[in-house]
Amino acid sequence: MTTITLAAGLGDMTSTTLTSAGLAVGMGLLAVEHYTWWRGSGGGGAVAGKKGGSVEAGGKARDPKALVPFWFGVAFGTLMVACPAGLLGYGAGILRWGGNGAGGLVMSWMTGQDATTIATAAAPRIDGNGALVVTALVIVLYLLRKKFAKIAKGRFWKGVLVGVLVAIGTGVFAVIGNMVVPGVNDIGAWAMGVVVHSDFGGLV
Repeated sequence: MTTITLAAGLGDMTSTTLTSAGLAVGMGLLAVEHYTWWRGSGGGGAVAGKKGGSVEAGGKARDPKALVPFWFGVAFGTLMVACPAGLLGYGAGILRWGGNGAGGLVMSWMTGQDATTIATAAAPRIDGNGALVVTALVIVLYLLRKKFAKIAKGRFWKGVLVGVLVAIGTGVFAVIGNMVVPGVNDIGAWAMGVVVHSDFGGLV
């Protein structure tokens, strides 16, 4: 059976740079998204009760399914970082540059301190098998783009930005990249084995 690798060597990683300011932007977006979800934003918003308390409207507050588009976006942003080149890889670089720059301005204005580089070459790289999965995923998302609700799209794109900024960090955040990317590579390898070589990995 295929196993998922939780660590990658430097030779298997993409070259990227994240600053403390960019990480702050990603963490801020992550916190806001979960705070609004916790308060019931987006279908189950909290409204004021008669005695000043709050009650949940619609009964959909804190529904875990509401976070699925956001975390799917985080995973997709992580995969963008894992692309060594191509439109996705360059797009991740642009988003990360924007996050680092915007966060750097706020950090400088608010604290008088300059951002520091905290992570380089900290994202596992997708291989040829992983590229198969990512390409198929992009095609599916493009063809179904009009089927998704506007709120879900917004949460997805916020998740993409968070994934680009935090999943290449170190420590706890690095776990995201170290699980998602090798997992996608393994799924691609399994799919290639099944489709091309009729190798079901012992399933039949």
